[in-house]
Amino acid sequence: MKVEIMETRKHVHTTKIAMRWGDMDALGHVNNTIYFRYMEQARIEWLQQIGSDFDSRHGPVLVNAQCSFLRQLKYPCDVEVKSYIGAIGRSSFEASYEIRRADMPDVVFAEGSAKIVWVDFDLEKSMPLPDDLRQLLTNPASPA
Repeated sequence: MKVEIMETRKHVHTTKIAMRWGDMDALGHVNNTIYFRYMEQARIEWLQQIGSDFDSRHGPVLVNAQCSFLRQLKYPCDVEVKSYIGAIGRSSFEASYEIRRADMPDVVFAEGSAKIVWVDFDLEKSMPLPDDLRQLLTNPASPA
C-alpha cells in the first residue's frame, strides 16, 4: 500500500542515522516506536541546521504524527530520513518523511508525517510562526 503524500511538499533535509542493535524488538525488526524517533531526530537536526529560533518561551510542538510501515527494517544498516515541508499555516506547518536504508536508496521502508505548531509555552497557546522561520519554510535552501 502506497501512502499519498502532499504533492506540494519541498525536500528540505536528509539525515543518516546508524541503526542500533537495541532499535530491534523481540521479532528481530525495528520496533514501530523507533521510526518516530528517526523522524524526530531528522526534524531536530533540520531545525538546528536552519537556525530556528526557539527557546524556553516558545517553540515547536507536535500536534499529531503518523507513520505507515511499508517494509521491515532489520539490523545492521544506516537509516536515511528525508524530510519535506508541506502546507504552511499561520502558526503551523506540515512535515513529511521518507525512511529508507542508506544502502537501498530507491526503497521506501516507511512514510510519516507530522503537524508542527509554534507555541507560546507560558500562555500554552499557538502563536504566529516567527518571521524568519516562515521565510525559511517558504523559500527553503537546498537540502543538506
